[in-house]
Order: sequence, then C-alpha cells, then structure tokens
Amino acid sequence: MGRAVLAGLAYFAVVFAFGFGLGSVRVLLVAPALGEFKAVLIELPVMLMACWLIAGWLTRRLHVPDSQAAALLMSGVAFTCLMLAELSFGALAFDRTISDQLLHWLTPAGALGLIGQIAFALFAWIQVRRPAFN
Repeated sequence: MGRAVLAGLAYFAVVFAFGFGLGSVRVLLVAPALGEFKAVLIELPVMLMACWLIAGWLTRRLHVPDSQAAALLMSGVAFTCLMLAELSFGALAFDRTISDQLLHWLTPAGALGLIGQIAFALFAWIQVRRPAFN
C-alpha cells in the first residue's frame, strides 16, 4: 500500500504544480477578458487531459498494485491533499474562509472546477483499476 500512498502524493503534487501554472494564466489573463466561467471552461479540458496522462504515467512508474484498495488509496490521498491545498491556497491567496470556499463551489465556475477535481480523483482510480488504459 506504500506505493499507492506515494503515487497519490506524487499525483497531487505534479497535477497541483501544473494546475498552479495554468490557473495563474486563467486568473490573470483569461478570466479578466472572458469571465470566470468561460476561463474555467477553457482550462478544464487541458487540466483533465493532464490529469489522465499523469495518473497513468505514475501508476506505471510507481508500480501501483492493480487492486481496489490501492486504487481507492491513491485516489483518496490525492483528493484529500488537493482539497486541503485548495482550502489553504484560497485562504492565503484570495482571503477566503472555508465558508467562502464552500459558497464558491456553488457558483457555476466553482461547481465546474469541483467537478474537475472529482474527475481528477476518479482518473487515478480508473488508471489503477484498468491497466489496459495505460
């Protein structure tokens, strides 16, 4: 199970770093021009493709066992880290409380982002459980 935890941490870290760069472009350049929802709509397919590829690469590279437990562990660790980072970054960068963040997820752009974050976790689970996709 150690490989699944390591893979979950690595998956979170790589995707978060990629998302931080892409999100900076979205927030600073695209959202002011097109609005927050359209900016997220443009960013989301790029992020989801990156998540799919990164999850597959890490499950192979780190030899995550093809088991339900390993798949859930990798996904759970990655999703938990992502949510903690999201709440922390929201507080530090945007002065959002936890309540503010929860309310943001009720906006169209926030809900779309949350759907993407859930897909991020599911991709790890799918990639571990279906090695033929790798």
